[in-house]
Amino acid sequence: MTTRIDVARYQSPIGTLSLAMVDAKLVHLDFENNDDRLHLIQTRRFKNLDWQDGGRAPQSVINWLDGYFAGKVGRLPMEDVHMIGTDFQKSVWDGLIEIPNGQSRSYAGLADILGNPKAVRAVARANALNPVSIIVPCHRVIGSNGTLTGYAGGLDRKRWLLDHEAAMVSKAA
Repeated sequence: MTTRIDVARYQSPIGTLSLAMVDAKLVHLDFENNDDRLHLIQTRRFKNLDWQDGGRAPQSVINWLDGYFAGKVGRLPMEDVHMIGTDFQKSVWDGLIEIPNGQSRSYAGLADILGNPKAVRAVARANALNPVSIIVPCHRVIGSNGTLTGYAGGLDRKRWLLDHEAAMVSKAA
């Protein structure tokens, strides 16, 4: 059986985003320069892929991205997102969603919150495999010493996202 993946592009202030959909649900959101990562992760999840450019992302996802980049905090469009991963990965991704806008956590802090303080490396790996960047805010995880650590979109974009969210929170206060 072949799985069709429709890929749409979204112009953001920090670069073009690739949005990949299966059956009209978002399965991957990443920066366009990371399309190799998109292909690698989705090839592990689906077999016999048929890639189609020019897809259309769910309107709820576009509306959320528009609002986010305009500085407005909105309800996550999770009804139109299909997160595919192990139970542990999904628990980490759910933990990421719980990190409040404008805040960050360390990998160790996230492992503690998840009730598994010894799983720091596994949490870091699940964070790195987050297929829906920005919406599931893996950029909010930093090093224990407060430094920015790896981000598939690059540390400059991670800093921009964190600064953008801090500005959103200060506006709302």
